[in-house]
Amino acid sequence: MKPAPFAYHAPRALDETLGLLARHGDEAKILAGGQSLVPLLNFRLARPAVVVDINRMSGLGEIREEDRQIAVGALVRQRRLEVWAQQGFPLLADALRYVGHHAIRTRGTVAGSLAHADPAAELPALLVCLEGSVVARSPAGHREVRARELFVSHLTTSLRPDELITEVRLPRLHTGAGWGFLEVARRHGDFALVGAAAVVSLADGRIAEPRVALFGCGATPVRASRAEAILAGQPPTPEAVVAAARDAAGALAPESDLHATAEYRRRVAQTLMVRALGLAIGRARGNGP
Repeated sequence: MKPAPFAYHAPRALDETLGLLARHGDEAKILAGGQSLVPLLNFRLARPAVVVDINRMSGLGEIREEDRQIAVGALVRQRRLEVWAQQGFPLLADALRYVGHHAIRTRGTVAGSLAHADPAAELPALLVCLEGSVVARSPAGHREVRARELFVSHLTTSLRPDELITEVRLPRLHTGAGWGFLEVARRHGDFALVGAAAVVSLADGRIAEPRVALFGCGATPVRASRAEAILAGQPPTPEAVVAAARDAAGALAPESDLHATAEYRRRVAQTLMVRALGLAIGRARGNGP
């Protein structure tokens, strides 16, 4: 199929882009990498009156570090960040290699994946696990939206129609922190049936600052806050990890679909959480892969 007719704009300045979003509201869609939007247009699942192509805008293609945060511009492609992260942010590199295929990552943007808000996607889960945020600009100014406030439901965020994500902010891990990122998919490159991201530090031989996010098993990425509380202050034993993962899986409310049942997703979420936490603990000890 081909898209329904729409007006096309390719602004070069931020003010021009924000003016178009303010003028057209819900009738406008942003085009950056297009890896999510173009298929929706072609199948006529999205029928915007206006498409705003931001690829000619300057100043949105940078990756920079400040105050132990990585700031990723709205036009940074996923593959570029994946290569950049291999030198100093291995959790980010681990997560990005699961995103689609090389060609998709070469075109798709980090900010675009977050704005699309697919609950089975890797980058929204990573943002939740790391307690990251996005910077949203509108004609009224800018605001920072924390991950816990960004994702509302399936393919839905708290961003207003006149807002554009201009930057993604990802905190660096603390020195000595370990990480794990795993998922199960029908084929490599498919969206995850279930996935888990975990970050752990150790202090005096006990678990400190555990963070776990599960994806593919809810309307948004799920932060396993209660399981984190169970783990905090405990010795990093298999028994403690299994107990926390069992609690997290029991609290999930996944849906059944043609790919997997809800019960399957709960069982796999528990298994992946145990394994991701095991990787994180091993790396925090300094003897993980």
